[in-house]
Amino acid sequence: MIINAIQLSKNFPGVKAVDNLDFNLLEGEIHGLIGENGAGKSTFIKMLTGAYKPDNGHIKFFDKKIQLGDPFYTRGLGIIAIFQETYIFPNFTVGENISIGREDKNKIILQSNKENKNAKILLESLGFSINPTSKVSSLSLAEQRMLEIAKASSMQAKVVILDEPTASLADSEIKVLFSLLNKLKSNKVSIIYISHRLEEVLEITDRITVLRDGVKVATVNKNDVTKEDLVEMMVGRKLDDMYPKCNIKIGEKILSVEKLTRLKEFYDISFNLYKGEILGIAGLMGSGRTELAKVLFGATIPTEGEIYVDNKKVNIKKPSDAIKIGIGFLTEDRKKLGLFLNQDVKSNTSILILSELTKLGLIQLSQEKIIVNNLVDKLRIITPNINVNVSGLSGGNQQKVVLARWLAKKVKVLILDEPTHGIDVGAKVEIYQLLGELAKEGIGIIIISSEFPELLAITDRILVMYRGSIKKEFNTKDTDQEELLKCAFGLNSI
Repeated sequence: MIINAIQLSKNFPGVKAVDNLDFNLLEGEIHGLIGENGAGKSTFIKMLTGAYKPDNGHIKFFDKKIQLGDPFYTRGLGIIAIFQETYIFPNFTVGENISIGREDKNKIILQSNKENKNAKILLESLGFSINPTSKVSSLSLAEQRMLEIAKASSMQAKVVILDEPTASLADSEIKVLFSLLNKLKSNKVSIIYISHRLEEVLEITDRITVLRDGVKVATVNKNDVTKEDLVEMMVGRKLDDMYPKCNIKIGEKILSVEKLTRLKEFYDISFNLYKGEILGIAGLMGSGRTELAKVLFGATIPTEGEIYVDNKKVNIKKPSDAIKIGIGFLTEDRKKLGLFLNQDVKSNTSILILSELTKLGLIQLSQEKIIVNNLVDKLRIITPNINVNVSGLSGGNQQKVVLARWLAKKVKVLILDEPTHGIDVGAKVEIYQLLGELAKEGIGIIIISSEFPELLAITDRILVMYRGSIKKEFNTKDTDQEELLKCAFGLNSI
């Protein structure tokens, strides 16, 4: 046993992040660590790597107690974490990135020839053909991930912790990564593999530990469980109905798009959206789905075509035009384009209604607080209070904050681009439930998603886009995933 964590606990104000957690890692094992956002995975990993000092408990490394709360000491033992965001120097070469921090401190200039030679030997031993003299900025995201793992290997890592390692990787790149992990495993390197992608966890790991609300639910052999078993352990309830769908009476037409075109992006798009309807838009990457959403929201301008809201022609040239007529948009990248990460929940929620809350030049703070607290309750946003910085919330709760912003503005049409991307399974179910509730209130909803099971479960109709045009419209109840996929690849005839 390489790591044995015994009764670890960590508390923050108002939150018991990890509670009496026991965890062990075997030598040469790939151990999955899963749980919803907020389950305690990140806090536990930060205790393992020395970033946090536990309030209680201890950790044994090769059966010896180790010093806690010192990341340099922990790294020196060979416990190295690689996070979702890469931490490498893009303007340095591959060889320099591998060697940095271990160069000869008596010399100012790095020994380039030596470091490149060592890097080449290391990379080849791991099965990579990356040139050590290449600038890291020229590498693909997958290659950058491999570089970080190679760097950890060069530091004689005994334990490598990977946080969402396949995020943004193509299937072919994931295969290369898994091949590398198995090579490390054969060299007796132990790996902790954190991911929301349960299919991958079941494929690559040996054992899996499930956390929920800071507590270990179970550690299981991967061959003894199914994806459904893991989901139930993660959320604490059966998910026989992963995709709750409300039966809602569809109302009158609220949005109409006629022959909308934006050159080089999409062509001749026409469709209607009705009150209380959830309309799905499917298609492969590059099919024009997101580009269409941006035009509807005024982020870009169409070449030709017309848009009608409540049977009145509207001229949307910028997002503020769309907002004024009641159109809201949740972007695919909530962190970069949807949230003000340095602001609190209250500010992120009320930003679009500040003018309505202002009297005689002063914001009515008490009214703002009431509105935001009501929305936090309605959307079941988990936060200690509305003054907490939104960057500290889980992905699912961050998405709910963006939803709350549009509900505060009382939009008629809500467009969501990949609304469940990057959030855990329990949070997904909550988002689906909320969308059903909003549709019941008469909001017309357009949801763009790459997850066909998601679209089939929660929408009323689905438009499939292919190479910038609508290939076909389906009544959701009359189609299936295979038919949608064929259409998305251009194989269906109209």
